[in-house]
Amino acid sequence: MQPLRYSINVTLDGCIDHMTVTPDEELHRRAAETIARADALIFGRTTYEMMESAWRPAAAGNKADWVADWMLPFAKVIDRTKKYVVSDTLAHADWNAEVVRGVDLEATVRALKRQPGRGLYTGGVRLPMALVELGLIDEYEFVVHPRIAGHGPALFAGLSKGVDLKLVGRLEYGSGAMALRYEPRR
Repeated sequence: MQPLRYSINVTLDGCIDHMTVTPDEELHRRAAETIARADALIFGRTTYEMMESAWRPAAAGNKADWVADWMLPFAKVIDRTKKYVVSDTLAHADWNAEVVRGVDLEATVRALKRQPGRGLYTGGVRLPMALVELGLIDEYEFVVHPRIAGHGPALFAGLSKGVDLKLVGRLEYGSGAMALRYEPRR
């Protein structure tokens, strides 16, 4: 069974607004390496649309002004990676993606995990919260940035019950950010 891994950038005070952190070349390189090891990504509609609008044009050579050349390897990796989009409102997805709608989320994700492979990754906020509630995430990676945002959405706000984790790895970046990897205590 392949694992489902969740990764998200977060500030020291738990803010997960992607506009509050400034990823650098080292963070992008590692994110590209991580996604390259995924058999597929599982996104909700909002995350899918945000990623597609940012990275699909860059991978095709039509990068926005904010996209630096060192971001292009990430754009190319995420562009070619298979994606599943969990949504009942998205009409279609054509960025190497398949829309998964009107299904039992738990059964669908368990079926994806049963397929042979190296692993699945998810990101975003609402879908991962549902996956946490269902006990389907096998590894969490919090990339904690040395910043206090003082506002914004908080990581796992509203979770119905706590999840005990054990630290299985850590990596410090030159920027002072720390990638902390955890597995659920079973």
